[in-house]
Amino acid sequence: MKFNTCAAAFGLLAPASALLRFGCAGLTVQRLDPLVEPGQNPSSHLHQIIGGDSFNVSMEPGTHDLAALSTCTSCQFSEDFSNYWTAVLFFRAKNGTFKRVPQMAQAGMEGTQGGMVVYYMTDALFDTAQRSTVTAFKPGFRMLVGDSTFNNREQARKFRQLTYICMENQGTRAPETIGFPAQPCTLGIMANHRFPTCWDGKNLDSPNHQDHVSYPETGTFESGGACPSTHPVKLPQLMLETVWDTRAFNNKADWPDDPNEQPFVWATGDSTGYASHADYMFGWKDDSLQRAMDGHTYVSAPMLKSQGIAQQNQCKVPDMVKEDIDSWLTELPGGHPVI
Repeated sequence: MKFNTCAAAFGLLAPASALLRFGCAGLTVQRLDPLVEPGQNPSSHLHQIIGGDSFNVSMEPGTHDLAALSTCTSCQFSEDFSNYWTAVLFFRAKNGTFKRVPQMAQAGMEGTQGGMVVYYMTDALFDTAQRSTVTAFKPGFRMLVGDSTFNNREQARKFRQLTYICMENQGTRAPETIGFPAQPCTLGIMANHRFPTCWDGKNLDSPNHQDHVSYPETGTFESGGACPSTHPVKLPQLMLETVWDTRAFNNKADWPDDPNEQPFVWATGDSTGYASHADYMFGWKDDSLQRAMDGHTYVSAPMLKSQGIAQQNQCKVPDMVKEDIDSWLTELPGGHPVI
C-alpha cells in the first residue's frame, strides 16, 4: 500500500472560502472498516456509515475511485460519494445485555433515516463571513481522527474537539464535554467529530491514517491558528454531528446503581467516551467540492446538485457481515468487554 502519493499528480487547487452543512441518511450499519482493517470481514467493531454506495470490505487506495464506482449517495449533495463513519453507540442494561441506540434526524431534516450531519468550513461554524482560504481535499485522500483504544482523559487530550453535547432540545449546542454525559439527556446525545485541518501537502494517507494531517500549531481551527511548517496546507474543517436518540433509555431506574457510572458504551466497549473516533474517505465528483468552496456561500450551495430525503434514504449497500445487531444482545458485536 502506497502512502506517499503526491498531490502534485492531481494539481493543487486554488484555495477558497465557504461553509457547507448537509444531512446524510444512513448507508449501512455493519462491522466493516476498509480504512483501518481493509479486507477484514468482520472488522473488530460495529460502525454506522454514510455516503456513496461503493463502500465495501476493502476499498483499496489508488484503485478504488469512490465517485466513479458509486451509483448513489445517502447525502443531500448528490455529487458527494465520500464515505464517513463512526462507531455505534449501545445502551448497557443492568442485566448486562446491550441494545443499539438509534440515530435521530436534526431539525429541518425530519424523515432522514439514521445518518449524520456533515460540515465543511473555512472558519468557525458561526462565522457567517467565512473569510479564510482553504485547499479542498484531493482524490484518494483518507484520514482518521480519534483512537478506539483510549479510555482515559489524558489520552483523549491528544485529539482536539472530539466532544459530546447532552441535548435538551434540537437547539442545544453547549456545553461540550470530552466524556459521555453523566446524566440522562432529554432529547439525546450529540457526538461531534472535528478532523485535523492541516495537511503535509504530499501524502493522501499515512500508515496510521493520521500522520499526514495535523492540528494548527497553536490554538484551534476556529481561533485561526496557523498550520505548522510540517503540515502547511490548510484544509477545510470537516465536522460530523451524530445525534443518538437516547430517550428510550432515560429512566434512571435502568441506569447503574453506582452514581459515578452511566449506561452508554461505544461498540468498542468504551464506557468513558474517550474512544470516540471517525473515518473519512474523500469521494466528491470531479471538482464539485472545490466549486462549492469557491462559492463563498454559508450553509447553502446553489452550485451543487441536491437530492431529497426520500432519495437519500433509498441509497443502501448489502449486509456483508450478516450478524444480529438490532436485538437485545448478550455481548457487543465482536465480543468486546466493557471498559
